[in-house]
Amino acid sequence: MLKLIGAAMVFGSCAAFGFLVARQLALRPRQLLQLEQMLRVLETEIVYRCTPLPLALRHLAERFRGPLAALFGQAAANLEEMDGADNRLCWERAVQQYRGALALKEGDWAILLELAASLGRSDRLHQQRHITAACAHLRAEEALAREDQRRYEKMAKSLGVLTGLLVVLLMY
Repeated sequence: MLKLIGAAMVFGSCAAFGFLVARQLALRPRQLLQLEQMLRVLETEIVYRCTPLPLALRHLAERFRGPLAALFGQAAANLEEMDGADNRLCWERAVQQYRGALALKEGDWAILLELAASLGRSDRLHQQRHITAACAHLRAEEALAREDQRRYEKMAKSLGVLTGLLVVLLMY
């Protein structure tokens, strides 16, 4: 009986891991799209409404939902708390706090941090150019993420289940 329970736990764990990997593959393109949408709204706030950066980030956090909104809210809180500090440092602290909650990869974080270093440091036109460039990079990453999802999502689920089945068979 204990062997059967152990086999079920091993199988369930392997299958769950496969489904977790597949979920991350599915989440990344959605989060990249939402990030691009948020940057477009940020562009509007900065360029056309002339909203100060911490307030613009706070507006984004209120307008959107999910961990990305929380990330922007934390970045706003860091900017307000560390008045006069480097923007990149404030963003890095927010990113460290929310890195595990998002399905983004290192390249995605690099795009965001590179943009963060330039926000609030130049005129509105320059900031608009940086945001536009970041959105173009995010669109390219989103296309790659969708391709990865298409290519690997089903495989991850299948490998999780099959690995669990193999381990159970080897146990008996």
